[in-house]
Amino acid sequence: MTTFHELFGHAPTGEWAAPGRVNLIGEHTDYNLGFVLPIALPQTVRARARRRDDGRLRLYSAQGDGRVAELAVADLAPGTVAGWAGYPAAVVWALRQAGHPVGGADLLLDSDVPTGAGLSSSAALECAVASAYNDLYGLGLAAQDLAVVAQQAENRFVGVPCGVMDQMASMCGRAGTALHLDARDLSIRHVPFDLASAGLRLLVIDTRTRHDLADGAYAALRAGCERAAALLDLPALRDVPPSGLDPALGRLPAELRPLVRHVVTENERVRRAVALLDAGDPAGLGPVLTAGHASLRDDYRVSCPETDLAVEAALSAGALGARMTGGGFGGSAIALVAVGAADETAAAVAAAFRRAGYPEPGLVHAIASAGARRVS
Repeated sequence: MTTFHELFGHAPTGEWAAPGRVNLIGEHTDYNLGFVLPIALPQTVRARARRRDDGRLRLYSAQGDGRVAELAVADLAPGTVAGWAGYPAAVVWALRQAGHPVGGADLLLDSDVPTGAGLSSSAALECAVASAYNDLYGLGLAAQDLAVVAQQAENRFVGVPCGVMDQMASMCGRAGTALHLDARDLSIRHVPFDLASAGLRLLVIDTRTRHDLADGAYAALRAGCERAAALLDLPALRDVPPSGLDPALGRLPAELRPLVRHVVTENERVRRAVALLDAGDPAGLGPVLTAGHASLRDDYRVSCPETDLAVEAALSAGALGARMTGGGFGGSAIALVAVGAADETAAAVAAAFRRAGYPEPGLVHAIASAGARRVS
């Protein structure tokens, strides 16, 4: 790999890492200001960085085209930076928009978070850069504050109207726990998530079907949810109580009812999942995961044939539960399996993909890991 010194002519000040994430339950509820339950992954984006005082931002990605992108920090604005470089540039822009007088830096970025797999590679990139800038410029921002900056970078600079879950999971994850996030007030609680002691594993199935949340589909879903909340005269769909779901649906046009039904029932699935983990029953998550996939497939309609097949094949092989994870329209599925059945489940999914003529899926075991941190 090309070294930092070879690229920039000097050594980095330090290295920062931020993880990708898997969401266990609560998909598409965070921008409705509901509840989510993700874990941070061992796979990370790593940023070697050094501050510059000439207002230049120089960026190099080990997964890129071999060229250094050089930008003027003062000229950063939405729509001015295309491709992967737009994500780190967005973070610098968002910090300046928030009133932090940050300038340039040299950044060498490397990642083992699969891109397009629904595992939040973009949020990991944003959070690695935000963490580096926080230290390089002595900003003293808390992890939650950096997560909000990273979300604003993606919303306002990149143009993806995502919620804050991905960035919060990347910044605030903790080993051995799932992150119970209230997206309205950003309060968090680390819920025990020790699958190994229960004889379980969480299998991540990357379908190799890539999605692009900036293509408008994600934005259309969010707009539909916001329209429904406005018609119900509520701040957000989170404010529809389960007992009031049927009356609420009766006040909405037919095309909005499935979206609302998914959000309200998914928030309840988060509450159920947290109760199970608090009670020391991670195996009980299985049916909750599977019910969540059915809702995402039938009501929210963000699944696809590849993720549906991954879920079906895993369940047929004996998984306790399975569902898609991420924004949808491709990406990954997760399956909760007994340790002794993990290899058999993985083989069954791979065989089902071969029979369907799909590319060989990527298969990894997800372990709840630490969030963003300085590593050197």
